[in-house]
Amino acid sequence: MPRVRLLELAHARSGDKGDCTNIGLIALRPELYPLLAAQVTAERVKQHFRELCRGSVERYELPRLRALNFVLRESLDGGGTVSLRTDAQGKTYSAALLRMEIDVP
Repeated sequence: MPRVRLLELAHARSGDKGDCTNIGLIALRPELYPLLAAQVTAERVKQHFRELCRGSVERYELPRLRALNFVLRESLDGGGTVSLRTDAQGKTYSAALLRMEIDVP
């Protein structure tokens, strides 16, 4: 089964709320949403961001929008006003998630 980067299957946007990153993942086509929902789990996202996210990862499903929303807790080293990270607002996290690979039948 071939592995494909999410970049070929979805759009993504991200931002911050304090020390949490919020990532929206939107399927490019309606038929791709079930594949994303099945394989892009909170656990996989937590593993993908294991070096950046110290807290939990929560996933919210938005099937009518063909989207998944992930909240990564404790992922910004304190947040935009106190973090010394280059990306203290988590704007690049969406691009990082799109590098994740999943199996495509």
